[in-house]
Amino acid sequence: MAPASTDGPEPPTDTLSASLAERPPELLPADLLARFVDSISAGVCIWDDDLRLVACNRAFVDLLGVADGVAKPGARLAEILNASTPVLDDTHTGEDLERLGRKLLATDGKLALDRVLTDGRIISISYDAFAPGGWIAIYRDVTDRQQRRRDAERELKTQNTRLDAALGSMPYGFSIWDDDYRLVLFNARYPEMYGMPRDRIYAGMSLLEICELTIAVGNHPDVMPDELFRRYRDRLRENTDPARVGHYQKSIRERTIKASYTCTPGLGWVITHEDVTDDIRRVDTLRARERQLEQQNMRFHAAVENMSQGLCLFDADKRLVICNANYARMYRVPPELVQPGTLLTDILAHRIENGMHPINGRDGYFERTLDIATDAKPVNNVVEFADGRVISIIHQPLPDGGWVATHQDITEQRSIEDRIRHLARHDSLTDLPNRLMFLDTMHAAEKRVADRKSFAVLAIDLDHFKAVNDTLGHAVGDTVLKMVSDRLRTCCREGDFVARLGGDEFAVLSGTLTNPDDAAVLAERIVGQTAEPFVIEGHNVAIGASVGIAVAPGDGTDTDTLLRNADLALYRAKQEGRGAYHFFEMGMDAALQQRRALELALRRALYNDEFRLVFQPLINLPDNRVCGVEALLRWYHPEKGTIAPADFIPIAEDSGLIVPIGEWVLREACAAATAWPQEVNIAVNLSVVQFRDRNFPETVRSALDHSGLDPARLELEVTESLLLADREITLGILNQLRELGVRISIDDFGTGYSSMSYLRSFPFDKIKIDQSFVHDLAAGNGSRAIVDAVIAIARSMGMSTTAEGVETQDQLDLIRLQGCTEAQGFLFSPPLPSSAIDKLFDGSDPQQVSRAALDRTAVSSKPRSGD
Repeated sequence: MAPASTDGPEPPTDTLSASLAERPPELLPADLLARFVDSISAGVCIWDDDLRLVACNRAFVDLLGVADGVAKPGARLAEILNASTPVLDDTHTGEDLERLGRKLLATDGKLALDRVLTDGRIISISYDAFAPGGWIAIYRDVTDRQQRRRDAERELKTQNTRLDAALGSMPYGFSIWDDDYRLVLFNARYPEMYGMPRDRIYAGMSLLEICELTIAVGNHPDVMPDELFRRYRDRLRENTDPARVGHYQKSIRERTIKASYTCTPGLGWVITHEDVTDDIRRVDTLRARERQLEQQNMRFHAAVENMSQGLCLFDADKRLVICNANYARMYRVPPELVQPGTLLTDILAHRIENGMHPINGRDGYFERTLDIATDAKPVNNVVEFADGRVISIIHQPLPDGGWVATHQDITEQRSIEDRIRHLARHDSLTDLPNRLMFLDTMHAAEKRVADRKSFAVLAIDLDHFKAVNDTLGHAVGDTVLKMVSDRLRTCCREGDFVARLGGDEFAVLSGTLTNPDDAAVLAERIVGQTAEPFVIEGHNVAIGASVGIAVAPGDGTDTDTLLRNADLALYRAKQEGRGAYHFFEMGMDAALQQRRALELALRRALYNDEFRLVFQPLINLPDNRVCGVEALLRWYHPEKGTIAPADFIPIAEDSGLIVPIGEWVLREACAAATAWPQEVNIAVNLSVVQFRDRNFPETVRSALDHSGLDPARLELEVTESLLLADREITLGILNQLRELGVRISIDDFGTGYSSMSYLRSFPFDKIKIDQSFVHDLAAGNGSRAIVDAVIAIARSMGMSTTAEGVETQDQLDLIRLQGCTEAQGFLFSPPLPSSAIDKLFDGSDPQQVSRAALDRTAVSSKPRSGD
């Protein structure tokens, strides 16, 4: 709504005049007050506490564009806003804005806010509460003022941008410090010059913090931060005269920085930092440039002469500009030919004349080198010279028609690369081809089958090699492998290919065979050569080898089939006693499949509850009573029936299944023994594989805790072969078992690699004499002397002895006469199920122990009172 015209008749009295006319006249005449309020340029309105209009002036109506007759006393705020053009908010109704106003006014007696009209104008609104209730609101059009403020902010931003650009483009560092020695302003060049990280510098940072940072990055290494701060602070304090400019120079990180500072009242200090490293104390510009050029020449000469490569630079006329000493030395070029201006043709002629030409001859080398020199593109070339050296030459053309070339002797590098390639396909210990190279050669040999040619694959495995490693150490074992490799090389004919596949496994790929017997002859040589003892460090080492042979094309036409069949033949050779060779035969694969099926069934047996324990009594000879029971494992297969331990125990050990099976045996045996008399011990056999598990003592502890069995009643039987593997580790585990309180006996004594030193080192409680010696006691072949010696040794060391496999009265009489402590065998009882053992000890079925044996030994099936 346009403002009222001053021409013509008086306009009608507006709502504010009418409202004020009703007020008491004693304060101010109503018409005078109304004219005064209407004369105000700001919109004025008064509202009661229900947000109903009490009065307003003309400026309020015009400012909001309120329709005629709407802004009258008693009108609600919502009505007026809905009748306003333009409205304050085009997304809310007047009712919405009224509710918002009530909410805002309810929070405080004063309210100020800005609103943007739909036509772009900005209205500033302020509300003030009356004491008795209600509000007076003033509306002002502040569009111009806000625009000026925005213009001022833009101008300030522009000035700041210009300032930042000016500071950033300065070739020197710039910083401003206040009176409290805090950083006010700086440019990026300032921290860069001192090597300080940009993200560690910020406005407000103290001078002491700057000192700490500059020392931390390597400046002033011999000064503490506090001392450096005092120096800078005192220097600034001495220069507080605005008319004076101070200067000081300092060496920072091998650079010289000139700092110029002046004091600005009310601001602090302005400091410029200039890098004057290159021009400090210059007498004049020319001398400085000469000095700089001289330094550059010296550096260039030093760089060129200290290069590991030979370098030469020629101009467009193929004349030498410069070369370093490495180039001259590499090609044996005399001093007179390395002078600037020497023709390339003269240098090449000298090199060729003195044998510096490629290994494939000197013809054409001169011309090829000149062609490369004139090539407009970079050229990389590797040349093998006649003297054995390999040199890499990189030719780089220059814009002026000349070129620069580097010559690097890579003979050693090439040798190393060749060695790496060799090691990738050869065994590092024996230098024989490795599995990778053997397989590649096998794949290549497959073409012989297509040409109707026959050849053989020999799989070789050393016998008893593990015992060598365990007894004599891996160093001796490595020597054996190298000596075996040498013998295999001598066994092979021209055209045969021998390789080490890994560990003690070797293989031979024969040349073309005219007869399969040729492969047998080769295998016989290998078996015979490896059977000869090796003398190493005073030891006579005897091993041997087993060989499996597969002949192509009859036993296979591809690599995988031939190798698999050779391995099957090798397995058969080992089964038949080792130290022999065996050809592949049809059906061997079936035998292997049968073994694998047995292993798979063995894995399921433990979970299907197919294992059972049987128990064989041990008789104490002096007391004539059952003193212990040995737990023996049996496997009852649901389809195959009973499977002998000799058939499945080796498979269990090879596959590692012996560990969970052995743990089951321990738990079952300990649980069964808890029902027997306290005087009866339970003996459990252990596998070498179980001892490889360092947690085995904890397994024993768990079985004892779970069953509640007294540890002193558990007897663990180990074989002599255990003593050969990791002696220190084995001794440690045996000592841990002894600390648990269990008894430890050595089984099958005298059949392996034992020596008397083992009996001094390991804490055994008992020695079990192998049944082979017991069976031969009456034969008079030395077994009686061995048994006498073992019993005497055991007695002297406080150990008991058990004779295994006692089957006759004569055997019993002899071992009793020799002083054996215990006996075990079919003379007394076969292995019995747990139910029979329980009856044996409760006396309900004494016939479970042989009647004849009981009569002869007066053995009681139940301990006597007081025993």
